[in-house]
Amino acid sequence: MLRRLMIPVIASTFILGGCQNGQYTQSALVIGQGVLQATTLSESQVVEASAAAAAEMDKKSKIAPASSTYAKRLANMTKGQTSINGVSLNYKVYISDQINAFAMADGTVRVYSGLMDVMPDDQVLAVMQHEIGHVALRHSYNQMRERLLTDTAFQAVGSVGGTVGELTQSQLGQLAYAAVNARFSQSDENEADAYAVRSLKGLGRDPYAMKRAIQTLQTKAGGGDGGFLSSHPSNADRLANIQKTIDRL
Repeated sequence: MLRRLMIPVIASTFILGGCQNGQYTQSALVIGQGVLQATTLSESQVVEASAAAAAEMDKKSKIAPASSTYAKRLANMTKGQTSINGVSLNYKVYISDQINAFAMADGTVRVYSGLMDVMPDDQVLAVMQHEIGHVALRHSYNQMRERLLTDTAFQAVGSVGGTVGELTQSQLGQLAYAAVNARFSQSDENEADAYAVRSLKGLGRDPYAMKRAIQTLQTKAGGGDGGFLSSHPSNADRLANIQKTIDRL
């Protein structure tokens, strides 16, 4: 259940919602001249926007049941890793041929069964640590915040003066799509890779799994549309930076 939000500014409004029977209801993020007022957008509201988008993504996806092999593999891989920097992590597997994984600022971590089909657990865990790195390093937060601040798709559906409109499922879907397909800077990617390497080491796992995961994805996925490498491009320099991080451990 998402709690209500209300941000007092003089501007038009659009909704981020509390949930009743699966429907998102009145709560507001406020936009002026098509751009959300940066001074009014709190961190908790960005996180809550991520949670609402993740809930919409979950509704539209086929989630592996706890009894499935995929869910059991995931539970085994993530045992003991329940939070990062005070953010609670929640994991699910989407049943889909897509070779992908993503994480969001609220601690949502999702892995596609297609990814789990093409690599062993150590490499899947490496990809997940990379995604969790984007959360820990606030890359995911910054992406969502920028989206809310600048995207005119989220302009007012209400009127000036505090009238509250409703953020539609379509708009939530747009937020989710942007998060799943976020294109990070090369610096962000290198930082998330380094985070993954260090995290694997700290978990007592093989840090080389991060390098092998990228190599597997290059072979199996080829960086095609909708996959991990399409939103997390790879190149020789990236692999070299991963190796440098391993060498410094």
